[in-house]
Amino acid sequence: MKQPATYGIAIENENFSDRYGFTPDTEEKKAFFRLCTAVRRCGEAAREKQAQIHRTFKADGSILTETDLSVSETLIRTIRELYPECGIVTEETDLHDFRKDAKYTFIFDPIDGTDSYSQGFPMWTVAVGILDENRIPCGAVIYAPRFGRGTQDLFVCTMPGDDRVWVNGELNETAKKNDVPKQMVFGSNMLSFVNPGHYMNKLRSFCGSVLNLAAPAVFEQIDCVANPRCYVWDIAASHAVLKKSGLEVCYLDGSPVVYTDSLLVDRTMTDDITVAGNSSCVKWMTENLKKY
Repeated sequence: MKQPATYGIAIENENFSDRYGFTPDTEEKKAFFRLCTAVRRCGEAAREKQAQIHRTFKADGSILTETDLSVSETLIRTIRELYPECGIVTEETDLHDFRKDAKYTFIFDPIDGTDSYSQGFPMWTVAVGILDENRIPCGAVIYAPRFGRGTQDLFVCTMPGDDRVWVNGELNETAKKNDVPKQMVFGSNMLSFVNPGHYMNKLRSFCGSVLNLAAPAVFEQIDCVANPRCYVWDIAASHAVLKKSGLEVCYLDGSPVVYTDSLLVDRTMTDDITVAGNSSCVKWMTENLKKY
C-alpha cells in the first residue's frame, strides 16, 4: 500500500527484509528500515525526473530545482512520522522545529550536488545524517542513484547504536590506506582555497560534498579527502560513515568538527576546510595543504 502522494513522492511501505544489510527485528531497526526506503524512493524519483529538470537560482546564487523541494518535504514528513520527538535541520526549509534536547537530530540535503544534478551528471546524492543527544554523528543514509561502486547505484547506511556500515546491502570493510596519499579527493573548488604543494599523485572530485567526504570509507583506492567550507547538511551523513569506518575527521588546522549552535541553529558554514582519512593522511594534509 502506498501513502498518498501529498508531497509529490509516494513512499511504498515494502515488507521488512535485509536488503539494506541489517535485519529489522526491533522497532528501532524497523523505523530505520523505513527511513532507508524513503531515501531510496526519493532518489529513484529524482533520477526519473533528472532529464526534464529545470533549475532556478536562490537569492545567494545557489541552484534550486523542483526536485529539491519535493524530496525535502517528503523526507520531513517521513522523519516526523518515524521519529516524532526528533529535531530536523535541512537546507531547503526554515529551521522552525529544531529541538536542542532531542534524542536524535536529522540533518539532510535533499539533493547534494544540485549543480551536477541540474546538468544531468550522475554524481549527486540524497543524504540524511543523524546526530545523537550529544551532537555526535551516529547514523546516516546516503543514496547515489546513478553513481556506484562497480554497480548502477550506491546505497550506504549506518544506524544509531550500531558501529557497522553497510554498502549496497553488504557489510563494508574499510580498505587499508597509504600513509602518504596516492589518491586524494578534492572538493570541486578546493584549488581556489589551498595549494597542494608538491603533491604529484591523483586528485579526484565527485562534484558534491557528501560523495567527496564519504569516498575514503567507500572507495578502496581513495586515501583521503579535503573539502571546502560547507554547511552542516553537506557533512553530517558522511561524518557518521567516516567515524564508524575508523577514519579521522577534522578541520585543516587539526581542530575537531563540532556541531555547534552556529552550524545547527544559525546555519552558518563550517569553520574551515574539512579533511578526513587515516591518521597519517590527515597529518600529511594538515602539514602540506597550504591555504592562500
